Amino acid sequence: MTGRTTPPPVEPDPHSGRERRAVRLRRAAKLTSVVLPVCLIGWLSWQAVANSTRDVTSHPAVSPHYAEGDRVDADGPSGAASPEGSPSAGAPSPSASAAGTANLPLAGRTVLLDPGHNTGNAKHTADINRKVDIGNSRKECDTTGTSTNVGYSEAEYTLDVVHRARQILQDRGATVVLTQDGDRPWGPCIDERARIGNEAKADAAVSIHADGAPASGSGFHVIMPAKVVAGPADTSAIVDPSHRLGVLLRDTFKAGTGEPTSTYIGQQGLDTRSDLGGLNLSKVPKVFIECGNMRNTGDAGRMSDPEWRQRAAQAVADALTSYLTG
Repeated sequence: MTGRTTPPPVEPDPHSGRERRAVRLRRAAKLTSVVLPVCLIGWLSWQAVANSTRDVTSHPAVSPHYAEGDRVDADGPSGAASPEGSPSAGAPSPSASAAGTANLPLAGRTVLLDPGHNTGNAKHTADINRKVDIGNSRKECDTTGTSTNVGYSEAEYTLDVVHRARQILQDRGATVVLTQDGDRPWGPCIDERARIGNEAKADAAVSIHADGAPASGSGFHVIMPAKVVAGPADTSAIVDPSHRLGVLLRDTFKAGTGEPTSTYIGQQGLDTRSDLGGLNLSKVPKVFIECGNMRNTGDAGRMSDPEWRQRAAQAVADALTSYLTG
């Protein structure tokens, strides 16, 4: 050994510069660990309040009533979900309903359509041959009607045209009443046909027929009521409006079907009669139309054509529409 003595270790000076910096850093870290979370919580609370205020001021409450013109369906306007229980959920708004009604020219109107005869009349001759009071005379309850040479009956024709006309009129908003709808074994009688229109308080009535004249005659004609005041008949109030309806029907039917006016009866497609119970007993404006002569080959061919019958129905509906809206 050399005989040299080792000096004792030197303790760190707590007041040296390096140690003081380390102490400050430790204190700062402790302070940050406490202050920073508190500040963060405060900032988040303030932000939430600010966002809430901004939402209220910039986005007013949404009304369940949609603006006029919006498409309202099961998903609400333009595909948005309708609020449950709101007036627009599952039903159009009142303004939309009013607009829809305004587009129906015959809304609130009642029309009587009378399909002449009945396919079952031939099996009930005793019933249809009994006489009924028509005011100025007594006539058979009903008749069997006519048919084409190949057996297409007037009763089939009239009911088909009436069904087609009914649909058109209903699409325009009218309430359509029929005297029979193929649901009766025979009839009804001519006095009941008039009574059905009267009880319905129809605004107008048209009885659809086809004629059975000699084969040499062709064309259609409209029959209007004469003035009859006798017994239960009094047509005084309906003669003039029925004449106006008859002229409209004559002109519209000719233009719509191409069928010429009759060559064998009436004047320029118009005829006035006092012997038809369906007219004599009517209290509402009413006319008959003989749409053609089923015994004439040309007329029979047209009336047997479904497309022509649709044009005939359209013409009847258009004439009624013009009369009721004119």
